[in-house]
Amino acid sequence: MTHTADAAPSPSAPFGLRGRVVLPREVIEDGLVVVDGGTLAWVGAADDASDAGFADALAAADLPVAGTTLLPGLVDVHDHGGGGASFPDADDAETALLAVHEHRRHGTTSIVASLVTAPRDVLLRRVGLLADLADAGEVAGIHLEGPFLSEVRCGAQNPSDMLAGDPELVRAIAEAARGHLVTMTVAPEVAGVQEPGGVIDTLVEVGAIPSIGHTDAHWDAVRSAVEAGTAALARAGEDARSGRLTATHLFNGMRPLHHRDPGPIAGCLDAAARGELVVELVGDGTHLDPGVVKTVFDLVGADAIMLVTDAMAAAGMPDGSYQLGPMAVVVADGVARLADAANPGGGAIAGGTAHLLDVVRHTVIAGVPLADAVRAASLTPAGVLGRTDVGALEAGRRADVVVTDADLQVVSVLRGGERVAG
Repeated sequence: MTHTADAAPSPSAPFGLRGRVVLPREVIEDGLVVVDGGTLAWVGAADDASDAGFADALAAADLPVAGTTLLPGLVDVHDHGGGGASFPDADDAETALLAVHEHRRHGTTSIVASLVTAPRDVLLRRVGLLADLADAGEVAGIHLEGPFLSEVRCGAQNPSDMLAGDPELVRAIAEAARGHLVTMTVAPEVAGVQEPGGVIDTLVEVGAIPSIGHTDAHWDAVRSAVEAGTAALARAGEDARSGRLTATHLFNGMRPLHHRDPGPIAGCLDAAARGELVVELVGDGTHLDPGVVKTVFDLVGADAIMLVTDAMAAAGMPDGSYQLGPMAVVVADGVARLADAANPGGGAIAGGTAHLLDVVRHTVIAGVPLADAVRAASLTPAGVLGRTDVGALEAGRRADVVVTDADLQVVSVLRGGERVAG
């Protein structure tokens, strides 16, 4: 399958950026990134730039402030909004773009717009709007969190809109998405999801990746769903977007792990360790304890982990009242929860309020090496999307570069070689 790269304008004059350069598996303490048009022309140690033919770029590059760090543009595959705008609630492109730009100027240069469970007509209308943005290169694809989910583990979604598996609805959504449907979250135990010809098979057929989540399933149901999805991806061969399934925000929206009932968490970790699945982690300091994040990295490695935000409209915004689809949300002290009149502390966690760079920072603070944390927020998710043009500071890829200070706070962002307005 051919996956369209989101386009970006390209400047004409080559230039270099110097600092600590984070590669997928190492960090160059004094490195140079050379941008030529919208493409990365060369990446390496500053001492090697002249021999590589980039002496002029090295000479012209500003000497960096101590601690200046260069990261690849980040790739968020699970994001419901930000900057006061929500993808599940946007009625026009201008509103949706508020969220795109909020995350882009904080370092997320490739964003998958996520929807929540909703009635059929709402889903199709929102998918069509987001497909227009994907055609324009503003978003990297569309993710649907539902509607084939467990009512028992509905989290911040409306259980009354959840359905049994419906392959024809999947095909209608894929048609509206025009090739931009990249993932859909499904619960393996829901009827019609993992049976032959069901939702999992149909998702692979239309070029999307099944993602296990919002599930109360037992271990064996997860195991059989992974087997069904892996077999479907193998049948698709080169037409498959990725060779691995994913798990939507591991731990959150799932039956908890228990030593006599391992449930979906153990099933997903088992599949990830075998190379059959990639797990999402919302490592924002709210959704997961830092020790859990570090443990999962130690167990399955950064090649099987995607750091995500699960962000909603309040990302980058002050505390207050917001909307996530049909659900009212209250944000207090930066934590989003369902509004609950009977519970002054609020209900279930209702998405995140962080940017992906914040999640990377929290992950590093948790004890994960910088290169691993960045890879889980760039190269690994780019691979799940079937993208080879983004996700790493590597010659030939799109010139998406995030410049940060020593504390991983954003200084500037390039997308396709163009500076993103701050």
